[in-house]
Amino acid sequence: SELRSMWAFDSSVLKVSADAVMQYLAFGYVPDPHSIFDGVHKLPPGHLLTWNSRDGIAIRRYWSPPTPTQGSYDEAALIASLRDKLDAAVASHLESEVPLGAFLSGGLDSSTVVALMSRRASGRVRTFSIGFGEAEFDESATARAVAEHFGTEHTSFIVRPDAETMFDSIAAMFDEPFADSSAIPTFLVAQLARQSVTVTLSGDGGDELFGGYTRYGETLANPLPPSAVAKCLAAVGLKLPHFSPGRNQLINMGRSRWGRYASTVVQPVRIDEGGVASSAHAGGNIAIADQLNAYLSQEIGDDFAASMMRLDLQTYLPGDILTKVDRTSMAVSLEARVPLLDVDLVDFALRLPGYLRVTPNESKRLFRKAIKGIVPDFLLTRPKRGFEVPLGPWLRGPLRHRAEALRRLSPAMKLYVDQIAVDRLVGEHVIGRRDHSGSLWRLIVLDHWLEALGHGLLGKPPSLPSAPSA
Repeated sequence: SELRSMWAFDSSVLKVSADAVMQYLAFGYVPDPHSIFDGVHKLPPGHLLTWNSRDGIAIRRYWSPPTPTQGSYDEAALIASLRDKLDAAVASHLESEVPLGAFLSGGLDSSTVVALMSRRASGRVRTFSIGFGEAEFDESATARAVAEHFGTEHTSFIVRPDAETMFDSIAAMFDEPFADSSAIPTFLVAQLARQSVTVTLSGDGGDELFGGYTRYGETLANPLPPSAVAKCLAAVGLKLPHFSPGRNQLINMGRSRWGRYASTVVQPVRIDEGGVASSAHAGGNIAIADQLNAYLSQEIGDDFAASMMRLDLQTYLPGDILTKVDRTSMAVSLEARVPLLDVDLVDFALRLPGYLRVTPNESKRLFRKAIKGIVPDFLLTRPKRGFEVPLGPWLRGPLRHRAEALRRLSPAMKLYVDQIAVDRLVGEHVIGRRDHSGSLWRLIVLDHWLEALGHGLLGKPPSLPSAPSA
């Protein structure tokens, strides 16, 4: 299931796909069914591939996400049903003949999993978390408070910027460019857990199913101006110099509702929108508003909230989140299970109308009501905190050398990105004018991957850094 096996078999037939590089610059990963190489495709989730000597390859879809059922609902009954399904999902993942624990971030999803584990476990549940030295990014104190509430045997580790030394090893785990910087702490917490257990449970999937991301509420809350006004705002914004205050806001105000949502999940590739892609490639000229067109579903109709969650379930979740957890955990031979993606729970959640899951003012609306009394009350009122790395400060400080190195692009990088545009991003970021850490990290990872490709290193397994001490 890894590209490195194909590279080791016959690297001569693998050629980099320029379109895939453009998609990577937008998404931070190469979305299925594409891969970074021409002629190599990923089997999308919910699909089955068969082969025989007579007919060759056939691919068919065996499962599609269900659509919301419209009508009136008994909310109390839904809450009771959701509680039962959450309990059953976690219980079904506790069967193990080897030591088992859980990742605990301090968020609603992982805390719910740990709470339900604690109800059924015969002994103390083992939990593991990662924190950061920068207070605004550190949730380790909340994780400890949850661990104390449930009496788990808790282990935590604080990530310091010298995690940069692990960059080569972690980048090599993904075979193709993969720019979710939280792969670094995800690997560390997996490595930490593996010292004590062989199987862990995580809370992944809860945000996509029940409306946990802040971008859902923000997109629903922002009103759309009349189309003529929107076009004018976008045109004015695109004409302004990149350094002009409010430029990006004007451009975003001119986008459609889907365009605005797209701007929260993809980075711009077009230079006039703030991207760095070479206009020599067709994919480098796609506007943010059009990046999601191939993934939009017509099946949900006017339920925009449900549509956002459905799109993330089919793109961001498998392409980024589950890939990150799978590759980093399996690198240390740790099995990571995701009980919130139990098929019965997924079916239940996706049949709910969007407004029951998220509104402009309330995320995880039904989920919060279902877990009240299961998790500590202080968690229910805490604002959403993603598993984010303090990448912005790191790229202005201890990792600044990696950003500055982009001012001298290799010939391989110049095939795909514009040097002048890259220089602008680096300059604006290091002086603190704007935070371009997401785009810069994508470039750093791509540069590293292209260098490994050029030196024939893709077929070699990564060497693992030393395990952290709690």
